[in-house]
Amino acid sequence: MLFAPRRFRLFNAELMTLTRLSVPLILAQLAQSSMGFVDTMMAGRVSPNDLAAVAIGSSIWFPVLLFLLGILSALTPMVSQAHGGGRHHEIDRLIPQGIYLGVFLGIGAALILRHIEPVLGWFQIDATLTPLVTRYLAGVSWGFPGIGICFALRYCSEGLSLTRPGMIVSFFGLGINIVADYLLVFGVLGFPALGGAGCGPATALTMWSMGLGMVFIFWRHGELRRYHVMPWKKPFQPDVQKHLLTLGLPIGSGLFIECSVFAIIAILLARFGAQSVAAHQIALNFASMLFMIPLSIATAISVRIGFTVGRQRPAHTRRAARVGIIATLCLALISATVIALFPDSCVAIYTNDGQLRDAAAALLVYAAIFQLPDATQVSCAGALRGFKDTRMPMLLQIFAYWGIALPIGSYLGLTLNWGARGFWIGLICGLSSAAVLLLWRLRVMLRRNSAIQVS
Repeated sequence: MLFAPRRFRLFNAELMTLTRLSVPLILAQLAQSSMGFVDTMMAGRVSPNDLAAVAIGSSIWFPVLLFLLGILSALTPMVSQAHGGGRHHEIDRLIPQGIYLGVFLGIGAALILRHIEPVLGWFQIDATLTPLVTRYLAGVSWGFPGIGICFALRYCSEGLSLTRPGMIVSFFGLGINIVADYLLVFGVLGFPALGGAGCGPATALTMWSMGLGMVFIFWRHGELRRYHVMPWKKPFQPDVQKHLLTLGLPIGSGLFIECSVFAIIAILLARFGAQSVAAHQIALNFASMLFMIPLSIATAISVRIGFTVGRQRPAHTRRAARVGIIATLCLALISATVIALFPDSCVAIYTNDGQLRDAAAALLVYAAIFQLPDATQVSCAGALRGFKDTRMPMLLQIFAYWGIALPIGSYLGLTLNWGARGFWIGLICGLSSAAVLLLWRLRVMLRRNSAIQVS
């Protein structure tokens, strides 16, 4: 009992550090999510076709963006471990290589989006929407190299335990997005009225503004200005790029796979009618907004794990993992309680249709159930990234989503004709499986880390 007060102080100190890292990350995620809301609102004021074109285009470029960001997120544990170990020369080498990778990935993504029209035919999209979608995607594509630079620098900053720069740039980008959307969608101050397609170049302008904003912060910030952000001052290094891709490709693939499962569920639900799809989308959108909180904390956990591993302090590493998971679960419990007690109020902000609201509220009950397993799996995945362990978590997530969630959901939803309810039960099963498997993997990595330090 004599050590209990000391354990409490250490726990509280770690919790305060985690909170300091997490709050700016949460605010940054909310600012970025608000950009999609602004695009939807602006396009919806033009016409239903413009709104549909933006919705379809967003569903195409957003998974591509997640794949890009997943690869670049490998910078965070690499920088945090080097920072913890005091190896600042490694950080100075990593930052320019991250910029190189961000630009190359951005150019590749832009080329894909600019030649996406043949793919649209596979989805049998209304011919009247195809020109709007392609113009919107062509506009967005110009911004991908800029967003590659932005997140390469942002992830390096977060690896150094500096999360406020990302928050500042996200709110700056939100302001640019609102103004650019208004000018280009409606044609104000002499700009051409592009309609919903104008959200594309507005998004591209926002992406480049955020990229340049991060460069400016690295130039001016007292702790960041010591590092080189001009890639031409550092040669391209294939060995570092290979290491980044080895760590980052599994993360990007995992995010893309998870996103694609939700997209497939929406497609499979189309046979049950528009209301079933709409109810699913409302419940999913609300749950996705709440997911920004544990996702942000997971990034902070990754930073703390990487830092303590770099410092070679296994006891601190275990405490960082324990505090992170407990904090995430406590917030998830609050979210689950709010959803379970007030489902009607949660969906009322989306629609005035009573029947649709009832259907969406019924699905939110299932969203309340999977808050805890979802928070567990994402916090464990964040901790494992801090160990630079990305390949095995990707395989476990593929098994959970494609081997458990989708088959069970398809059987209940399609074979038993339970509709959206069946797919959400499948998601609960898949997320619970992912939580158990990733917890097991985290225990393995913690034991392995302790054994290495002892030896």
